[in-house]
Amino acid sequence: MVRNAEEPIGSMGNDNALAVLSDNRPSLFTYFKQLFAQVTNPPIDSIREAVVMSVQASVGSERNLLEETPEHARQLVIANPILLDSELEQLRQVRSAIFRAYTLDITWPVADGPAGLEAALDRLCADADQALARGVNILILSDRAVSAARAPIPSLLAVGAVHHHLVRAGTRLQAGLVVESGEPRSVQSVAVLIGYGAAAVNPYLMLGTIGQLVDEGRIELSRAEAEARAVKAVGKGLLKVISKMGISTISSYCGAQVFEAVGLSTGLVERYFTGTPSRRHA
Repeated sequence: MVRNAEEPIGSMGNDNALAVLSDNRPSLFTYFKQLFAQVTNPPIDSIREAVVMSVQASVGSERNLLEETPEHARQLVIANPILLDSELEQLRQVRSAIFRAYTLDITWPVADGPAGLEAALDRLCADADQALARGVNILILSDRAVSAARAPIPSLLAVGAVHHHLVRAGTRLQAGLVVESGEPRSVQSVAVLIGYGAAAVNPYLMLGTIGQLVDEGRIELSRAEAEARAVKAVGKGLLKVISKMGISTISSYCGAQVFEAVGLSTGLVERYFTGTPSRRHA
């Protein structure tokens, strides 16, 4: 991605083993498969019809789509849903009469064991409710606190949990979701996060790895240029992904949930990925 500013080339089909059958503990992203519009030609050709395609995203509170007021325009516009570390920090420090950001920790104590994950998700949703009650309209879900003593909640699970909790509470439009995680590192992982409600993603481990490759001389570019190329590659990949469903803008893809889950329990899907078709009924 850094060398060519292009996403990795793959085959037309996917003959990899299903994640549920793997012994290697694949990430949660791999359990989700995007649906596609079943027509002879692609619904949108993201290259030839680039004039209608856009990765521009916006974050902040939203209002009734059936109305049109000056308050509808009170959102921060982001040129690309992939945020560099410096850009995320700018967003985190936003303090104004209109915008207020707050960081939610999506890690939990390792000492609590596997049972601590559900409790951590409940705590995360409760923290989101409290933040919105204080007037916060940008929620940053961050696993930066991960350490030997704290395990990260899978970023997709955290996004799905908060997104659907706020939908059920009737407060989802009050805030935009931003993910700060070391987990996403591919077009597919970013696409799933956006599909389940994230307005923007800061893949800090991917960006840090790029910086290390530059420092080691394995990439003969400046760090800024290398990061810019990687961001461009992910953006172009996202356009190809969303075009398969006839969607032309990232803002329309955000929260669209055009995925099916393969191999996840029905209870998990119903609670944290509500409305997603699941191929497992146990």
